[in-house]
Amino acid sequence: MAKGKDVRVIVILECTNCARNGVNKKSPGISRYITQKNRHNTPGRLELRKFCRYCHKHTIHGEIKK
Repeated sequence: MAKGKDVRVIVILECTNCARNGVNKKSPGISRYITQKNRHNTPGRLELRKFCRYCHKHTIHGEIKK
């Protein structure tokens, strides 16, 4: 079999709320999660609601480039 592009790829999800506000005194960092996605089922950017430990609430985490 030919080894081409993998169907499952590893993606990094980053908190959009922390990234938008920047790293300031209120939030000491940016929350990031590592997960996998299937290219055939989700060809676009992945967005999930995950818990941000710096915002102390559930926020939207979006896919970023490596």
